[in-house]
Amino acid sequence: MDEILLIDGYNIIHAWDKVFDVANEPLEDLRDRLINIMSNYQGYRKIKIIIVFDAQGANRGKTTEEKIDGITVVYTGEKESADHYIERYVYKMSNRFVVKVATSDYLQQQIILNCGGIRMSARELLHDVFHQTQKVDKFNDQKKSGRRNTIMSSIPDDVLNTLKRLMKSDDD
Repeated sequence: MDEILLIDGYNIIHAWDKVFDVANEPLEDLRDRLINIMSNYQGYRKIKIIIVFDAQGANRGKTTEEKIDGITVVYTGEKESADHYIERYVYKMSNRFVVKVATSDYLQQQIILNCGGIRMSARELLHDVFHQTQKVDKFNDQKKSGRRNTIMSSIPDDVLNTLKRLMKSDDD
């Protein structure tokens, strides 16, 4: 069964106070950074991610969706909260997919569980994002230290050994 991670965008931004400076950064920059972080995370985890943002006073008549770096970003309409959108989505999709919801809103977590979803706190998501990033960094470091990135490093060892033997026989 495929996994979908629904993220309550503003809830995560406010909960990750070590990552986002809500008081001093424009909301648009914070949203863009969350989308970027989640795009990388989606690449590590190979899951579908949907980030939901409330309209928050925007004059947006209806809910809109857009794809940004492989992430589905939803902006709810004027009369719909992110919580309501997420609840409806989980209720509709939890019988076909594993639907996880990242939010630290306790009431929202309880509703998600009752709708058939799985809850994930903002802290758990941050921990997993950090852990996945460390794994990828460690893998890349090992890859870099193992071989230099040259034309010769991409040649299989048996072919390289044959070439070296041929070069030695030409020197004789």
